[in-house]
Formats: sequence, C-alpha cells, structure tokens
Amino acid sequence: MYSRESEPFTLSRETEAALIPAGDMIRLPPGTIGYITQSLGGSFTVYVDGSLFRIAGADADALGKEPPEAPALPEDASREDVEAIVWSQLRTCYDPEIPVNIVDLGLIYSCDLNEEDPDNRRVAVQMTLTAPGCGMGEFLVADVKEKLEIIPTIAHAEVELVFDPPWNHSMMSEAARLQTGMMY
Repeated sequence: MYSRESEPFTLSRETEAALIPAGDMIRLPPGTIGYITQSLGGSFTVYVDGSLFRIAGADADALGKEPPEAPALPEDASREDVEAIVWSQLRTCYDPEIPVNIVDLGLIYSCDLNEEDPDNRRVAVQMTLTAPGCGMGEFLVADVKEKLEIIPTIAHAEVELVFDPPWNHSMMSEAARLQTGMMY
C-alpha cells in the first residue's frame, strides 16, 4: 500500500500490469498517476486508484526508471560461478506483496544445474508459493524462468510449482522472519 516512502509516477506510455493478488492482466493508459510501493528485483509494485499492480522490469522506462541489467559470466566461468549467478538471480525474484526475495522466503525447494554441455546448460527449479491459491503464482514462475534464462550459457530453465511439503513461515531465513515480524 501507499506509504511515505512510496515514489509518485506518471506513466509515459500504455503499460501492461498484473492486478495483485488476482493476477489478472490489464493495460494502464499513458498519464496514469500512482505510487511505486516496491521496486525490488527489477519489477515494480505500484499503487493506482486503490489497487496494487505488478509492472515488469522490461517496462521500467514507462515509470521513468532504468530496466535491470542482464547478468554476466566471466569467459572461463566454472560451475561454481554459474551456480552463484543462478542463486543471485533467484534472489532478484520477489513476491509482489512481500518485500522479501523468494530464496529467503523459503520458496525454492531445489535448484539443479545440468552441465553436460557448458555452452547450453539447463537448470531445474522446484518452488512453491506462500499460499496455494495465490493468483501471482504464474508470474513468480515466469519471473524465475526469465531471470534464469538470461544468464549466459543457460539454454533452458524448467520451473516446477510444487506444494509438498506445504510452505510455512519456519522455511524463511532468519533475516526474512525478522524483516516480516515472523520471529515466533
């Protein structure tokens, strides 16, 4: 929601946005006025006329912002280098309603890098959601896939949404529990 830290904006062009938490896609017209309430991981959560929307990083220019830079690998990248960037990219994925990345939220159950061909690596991720009926689930899955597939040498990312075991707050990192006030 709107707070004193929220940054005002006026859209410079028509922009596709996902209604939070339903996930319905709409088009916000140029000239729409609102507030950026969260800008983490390259996407934006905005407050417009009493509703929250998620705007993709690719549309940052419509908000007057710079789009996020793609990750880079050194020429002689080792498996450990690639794995580090994979986890770094996962930490740029945020639930649009919670200002904590999905790794620290405990939503990543597994992440496996297949390196049979170092020029065409594959990564397989199993992840969950904080609530099974979350309308933003497909956006989080797509965000993970897109952010992994822009890593040089990652040819394909498979992201599977699973619900076993069910997520609970004990899966969060200590820092995430502290940030969200869930230290019990």
